[in-house]
Amino acid sequence: MKASPAAAAAGRLGYATRCSEFKVIFLLAFVAILALSGCVSSSQPLLSTEAQPPREGVSKILVMPSDIELSELTAGGLLEPNAAWTKSARTNVDKALAQTLSPHGAQIVRYGVLDEDTLYDPAHVQVVKLHNAVGATIREHKYLPALELPTKKDKFDWSLGDSVASVRSSYDADYALFIHMRDSFASAGRVAAIMFAALFNVQLQGGRQVGFASLVDLNTGDVVWFNLLRRQEGDLREPVKAKEAVDLLLKDIPL
Repeated sequence: MKASPAAAAAGRLGYATRCSEFKVIFLLAFVAILALSGCVSSSQPLLSTEAQPPREGVSKILVMPSDIELSELTAGGLLEPNAAWTKSARTNVDKALAQTLSPHGAQIVRYGVLDEDTLYDPAHVQVVKLHNAVGATIREHKYLPALELPTKKDKFDWSLGDSVASVRSSYDADYALFIHMRDSFASAGRVAAIMFAALFNVQLQGGRQVGFASLVDLNTGDVVWFNLLRRQEGDLREPVKAKEAVDLLLKDIPL
């Protein structure tokens, strides 16, 4: 039986209303995601009470090349590294480091990068890898109370050991500043997946910025100062926002 014109018109109106409602819900979910991403941010510096901090105007600080990687978060939640983004971010962070460190009284020495593909002298590669491993351990066991180690519960006591000797001898420096940062951005497919999941009260991870910085005594290997940056905002591809991230990462550094 064929529907009357009035019934057909009512059906179209009902469909249009449902579509409008769906669009509104979709938009509200997107706004909620943006609001949530802007609220999750933390920078928590830790200072060793036992290690000797740098002496202003006397200590020589070696700034290691920034260990940075930018990625795109796919619809399925996989991280795909983007070389162009990473190169741009490294340039922005290096400039930001120079600006942020310039007001400090310590003597700043830049590490001699061989080229944009070979950041470290082969003899120093293992030092950087060890720093990344130690930094990840600090991040896990000092910033997550449930995983805090009983032997380090009330103190900050971490070290790279004798591995730093090669860096110290190469640059005759007293301390080294290590920077490790990872920045990811949700693809269009991931954004759609996040918004769709939000309609069913399911939260999917979007892009985020995670980094840590360490000031290491090259005479002892001790980590003098450490800071962790975690947030769901920021963009190292943009100079201004890269400067903001570096300022947060170097908050309260004892230089």
